[in-house]
Amino acid sequence: MPELRRIPVNGVELNVALAGSGPAVLLLHGFPHTWELWTEVMADLSGRYRVIAPDLRGFGASSRAVSGYDAGTLAEDAAELLTALGVSSAAVVGIDAGTPPAFLLALRRPGLVRRLVVMESLLGRLPGAEDFLVDGPPWWFGFHSAAHGLAETVLEGHEVAYIDWFLRAGTLGDGVPPAVRDAFVCAYTGRQALSCAFSYYRALPESSVQIEQAVTAARLTVPTMALGARPVGAALERQLRPVTDDLTGHVIEDCGHIIPLHRPRALLTLLLPFLAGEDDRAA
Repeated sequence: MPELRRIPVNGVELNVALAGSGPAVLLLHGFPHTWELWTEVMADLSGRYRVIAPDLRGFGASSRAVSGYDAGTLAEDAAELLTALGVSSAAVVGIDAGTPPAFLLALRRPGLVRRLVVMESLLGRLPGAEDFLVDGPPWWFGFHSAAHGLAETVLEGHEVAYIDWFLRAGTLGDGVPPAVRDAFVCAYTGRQALSCAFSYYRALPESSVQIEQAVTAARLTVPTMALGARPVGAALERQLRPVTDDLTGHVIEDCGHIIPLHRPRALLTLLLPFLAGEDDRAA
């Protein structure tokens, strides 16, 4: 089992799972996940890397912050976490809500991020996702962002059914291991936990502006891999293509949104060779 530590960064305390040794790999989860999203791949990664898997602010066992759910602040959380752990350079892997902060971190701090892997997310309003968004964004984006805590009011007391829906949909009906499912349900139960999670969605307009401003000021120069499955597919790769110098893209077939739990072997088949392209400097 990974070592769990609480590490103060950027005005909050992050719950962080740590495993292995070697060059650092930072893993950033999405919704409705915690660091346990990575349990199916951490053993393989930790055999050759120092794996760092935090709960994002407000998620899981990290601090229930009242603000700071925009991508820029989450990126700064990640940068300060690496500094607190004495890491001077890391590969960064993000999925879903973890993708925009991973992208901004690599764009703003290319000296800190050696390689970038992003999965199953969109980067604000950058061109390239028009086909995916032809019928509008997924329905829950508007529901989670609704004013006056509507989503929390509706869902409090019904968290199990709601989280289960996302876990089944995100694995094309297969579901996730029971222990991981129980951890996710626990992490998102209660009004405060729901409110923190939905704060990420309420901050999406601010995050979109941050992303648009960032790509007008710089290009993404670090080697980058974009991975898609269902439903995002190649949309993220298309968004990245015009702003990235070194981009590889793959769509994993017969795979749901929750790639690390649904198709961990397929993910590792792509991830390990890409990470091995790093130099061997220990962080």
